Amino acid sequence: MSAPLWSVDGRDWPHRAHSRFVAAGRLRWHVQTFGPEDAPVMLLLHGTGAATHSWRGIAPLLATQYRVVAIDLPGHGFTTGRPIGGLSMPAMARAIADLLRTMQFAPTVIVGHSAGAALALRLTLDGMATPDAIVGLSAALLPFPGLAAQLFPTLARALFANPFASHFFARLARTPGEAARFLQRSTGSRIDAEGVRCYARLFATSAHCAGALGMMADWNLAALERDLPRLHTPLLLIHGDADAAIPPSTASAAAALVVNGRLKMLAGLGHLAHEERPAEIVALIRDFIGERR
Repeated sequence: MSAPLWSVDGRDWPHRAHSRFVAAGRLRWHVQTFGPEDAPVMLLLHGTGAATHSWRGIAPLLATQYRVVAIDLPGHGFTTGRPIGGLSMPAMARAIADLLRTMQFAPTVIVGHSAGAALALRLTLDGMATPDAIVGLSAALLPFPGLAAQLFPTLARALFANPFASHFFARLARTPGEAARFLQRSTGSRIDAEGVRCYARLFATSAHCAGALGMMADWNLAALERDLPRLHTPLLLIHGDADAAIPPSTASAAAALVVNGRLKMLAGLGHLAHEERPAEIVALIRDFIGERR
């Protein structure tokens, strides 16, 4: 199974100078850090199928006030190894907590995109992190509505169990222009050429595709939905009304389940809103955190 190679696929990775590799638990993590070492820590968690490159526009802007830490999740990007318990939400949250302990980081703020937002909440609900605020960008917090709630995980498990599926998707991604078309269809977003290039490189490796499939196959959002009313950490959900991956209605429903939940809807933006207009997203994050202070 082919995996992204730092010496090849990461040769011109966004903010490569900020990258390092950290051994924690059973994994070798790809980590990027920005900003003053003595500043409050902000942890960035990307979504399924992405990696640190998805924060390329946001991280430097936030680093003026925070020690920004962005990681490649298990099974994704340049992080290698597999957590105990696989790629389920609790197992990945525990693995992230191990990494934070190893690096001696205690996040004051956690920003998660899509499934990364679910991990941020799982970390907090299970007492593995105690942030002052959480921001979910295009957050995937609730099960898919209707029949899709049963069909989607079942299909993901079937594809993950098929040893040829990840190779098939990787070969498809190598077709010229296919990555850009897939991103636009599946997210409703139009991102810059650098972002498309990074996604294309990752999608062209079967290990990254397998990691994304394995994450989706093991994802239990019903359990998270039941726990949301227990969350008392202030939560801001930022969602584009053109999101083709996560229906905006689920963002409203999720915000309503959280005691200190708030929703900001953005017109014309898709699932990768933070890559489409990073400065606007950063302004919303800063305003939200400023209110908490």
